[in-house]
Amino acid sequence: MQLTEHHNEAQLFVRKADAYSVQVIDRVLATSFVLSADEAIDLAVHEVSEIDQAAIDKILALKPEVVLLGTGARVVFPSQAVLGEFLQRGIGLETMDNAAAARTFNVLVGEGRKAVAVFLLPG
Repeated sequence: MQLTEHHNEAQLFVRKADAYSVQVIDRVLATSFVLSADEAIDLAVHEVSEIDQAAIDKILALKPEVVLLGTGARVVFPSQAVLGEFLQRGIGLETMDNAAAARTFNVLVGEGRKAVAVFLLPG
């Protein structure tokens, strides 16, 4: 059996992610951003504790089914208030390190899911 890897050219995907940078296709990003299958948007948040209503609104504007919150090298959970903003809209919020968020994003988007990944980076 022959296996062939296919990528939709119009779809963004993550090649590599760690606590300091994320490579989206061939572009390396070193500042926090929100990623959908269609676009990457700057996010002026570097730590989970800095997530405010403006950041939440930017994420929600992408109309996700699920949000993957990449918190750097280790998992740091958001406040109950932040969780509540997503839960009351029926949107899943999964918190993980950046590498796990990248892998999960690629799988979900590859399945056609409306996933958004938030990568918090120190730069």
